[in-house]
Amino acid sequence: MTCTPEPQAGKLRRLALPLAGLVLLCGIGGIGRAEPSGSAAELVAKAQAAIRRSDGIDAEIRLKEALKAGARREAVAAYMGEAYLTQGKPEDARKWLEPQQFTKATAATGFRALARLEMREGHLPEAGAAFDRAIAVKPDDADMWVEIGRLRYSGGEHQLALDAASYALEIDPANVRALEFQGQIVRDKFGLAAALPWFEAALKQDPKDIDVLGEYAATLGDLGRASEMLAVTREMLTIDKRNARAFYLQAVLAARAGDNRLARVLLNRAGDGVGNSPGAMLLDAILDIRSGSYMLAADKLGKLLKRQPANGRADELLARSLFLAGEHKAVVQRFSGMADKEGASPYLLTLVGRSFENLDDRARAAPYLDRAAMTGVSMNVAPVISGSRIGDLLASGNAAEADALASRNIRSNPQSAGFRIAAGDVRLAMQDGEGALVEYRKAAEIRMPKSLILKMVAAYQLAGEEAKARALVEAHLRQYPLDSDVQWQAAQMALSALDWKRARLLLEHMAKNGSGRDVSVLADLALARLRSGDAEAARDAALEAYRLQRSSPQAAETLGLVLATTGENPHSASALLAKAHKLLGETRLLAEARRRLALSRKS
Repeated sequence: MTCTPEPQAGKLRRLALPLAGLVLLCGIGGIGRAEPSGSAAELVAKAQAAIRRSDGIDAEIRLKEALKAGARREAVAAYMGEAYLTQGKPEDARKWLEPQQFTKATAATGFRALARLEMREGHLPEAGAAFDRAIAVKPDDADMWVEIGRLRYSGGEHQLALDAASYALEIDPANVRALEFQGQIVRDKFGLAAALPWFEAALKQDPKDIDVLGEYAATLGDLGRASEMLAVTREMLTIDKRNARAFYLQAVLAARAGDNRLARVLLNRAGDGVGNSPGAMLLDAILDIRSGSYMLAADKLGKLLKRQPANGRADELLARSLFLAGEHKAVVQRFSGMADKEGASPYLLTLVGRSFENLDDRARAAPYLDRAAMTGVSMNVAPVISGSRIGDLLASGNAAEADALASRNIRSNPQSAGFRIAAGDVRLAMQDGEGALVEYRKAAEIRMPKSLILKMVAAYQLAGEEAKARALVEAHLRQYPLDSDVQWQAAQMALSALDWKRARLLLEHMAKNGSGRDVSVLADLALARLRSGDAEAARDAALEAYRLQRSSPQAAETLGLVLATTGENPHSASALLAKAHKLLGETRLLAEARRRLALSRKS
């Protein structure tokens, strides 16, 4: 069971070469033949066992003892480098690995460790060169091909990464690292549920592999299978009672359940190792916001954005934390330019607009609030990364030049899903739905991030293929049941199809899970409830939407329709409908509401 074509061994061996430049495979310099013996050999063997169980400190101690017992430096260099990498000491690891002085028996291990070191520090060409030398020594090492695949994936050469993963499984179908990597690739390409069998297959080979257990638990959690996720994290802690990732995953679970105190305790137990990861930093800031520590959250989010400047979620949370802290000047200084761009989310527009209001600048507030009122939930389908060369060309109206640049990028690296997506984005921006789909489908053969799903939906709709758009959304929703963007898209399709029960189910789930203060979600929920015969629940949702944003024409229209239907407050209904008409013009719902209002007045 694989999701990529079966590669030829000869072809795959060439995959590791291009990044590195020139490597002489016929003679590997720096490899000696002196192997340890006696007590030194026993100590090296114990060090290798310590490395396998991720105990870098014990491995370091054993290797230093081996040196004292007569082992040569080149006989322990590879393992010493691995020991320091396991401890998170790249500078010490480099002292042992960079000279590339290994014995014949340890050369493959040493070059692989050097490659991991270079990858960790972002030196991809150097990592490729180290892998080249490792392949020359040991070409049929499944673990090494997994690492090569990861290098290719991080370098944007996605198809070559898929080929490397398939080749690793061809060499060793039971290899845990290869099964894990294939699961991660399948998760990116086909979704969460599709990845589970791969992680389960890896755990069948080694039920106590902590890395695979972590991937399995995270995937279960994203599928909404909380009790199963919790059971797996407890198994992780049985194996390693201090496992940071297990505590972090439990913290995520507690935060999703609204238990902020427990989430904080668990996140603190995770410690600095996982606490400095982007996901943990984001969760840490969210917990600070929930506890009212707004400036503390802002400081953490600022640090995260220095590492990940394109993290839109962190941007919105930073704007929110500054707003709640009363730092309205900081909000407008940092985020007004972002809010000026096409595709800015309604939430960010509202925060910037309200901040201008709080600074007594109502004239500057009005355009942001008006745009927020006229915009639905952000679907994150704005073409191309903001600030990229292609994005800048599109923003300045140079679509033809952007298209030419996208084509050149693909010619330079046809294996990159990112370049294919960017080319599709250009066609989408040019209103060429079919042309966008050509590129998006090629990208989807390699990987299928959520952003690509949403763009493909937009392209299908632009091409007039609504049924295919709906099928794609429903398929993705089965794989990502907690994805609010896709839930929203599915709800909109259900509303368009007059499937009120389905729309209500989706919108109520969104309202209970993070979108309960989104005006568009609440207004649509009110409509779905009204159409399904629950006028009282419809009124509650419509009133909440209007309370949250009185300037929203959608909220005014929906509340006016609900009141006109129930006949309980004709005067308020009439005023709301007039307000909505002034902002929206004539709509089908407004016409219906006025008819119902007239009937209620007659009766």
